[in-house]
Amino acid sequence: MDLQIIQDKIYEIRGQKVMLDFDLAELYGTETKYLKRSVKNNLKRFPSDFMFELNSLRCRNCTSNQRGGNRYMPFAFTELGVAMLSSVLNSEIAIEVNMGIMRAFVAVRQLIANSPTDKIGEIKNELKEL
Repeated sequence: MDLQIIQDKIYEIRGQKVMLDFDLAELYGTETKYLKRSVKNNLKRFPSDFMFELNSLRCRNCTSNQRGGNRYMPFAFTELGVAMLSSVLNSEIAIEVNMGIMRAFVAVRQLIANSPTDKIGEIKNELKEL
């Protein structure tokens, strides 16, 4: 699983790094409705620090058509919630994809910890030396 593809699907929402249910469903090779159904059947495993719905109201003005439309707002899963998904979606693909996702979260965390400003300072020092 390509880490860059996964990293591109990690968003910052409400000050947390999260992945959205439709992106996760795509990675797992399943439909979003099945992922959401599995989560709803196991809600005790997903407290608010693991997962939250972007808007608790049903989208009243949305209509579904034959090509697929969203009537409900997506779930946002934190790193802990994505890890919990592996126990809910117990398949070989889910386990493999979850390992890749965990690696991507770690890579994003390392990127944040090693901010690019340090690199700029290093380049400035090298230029001064030259």
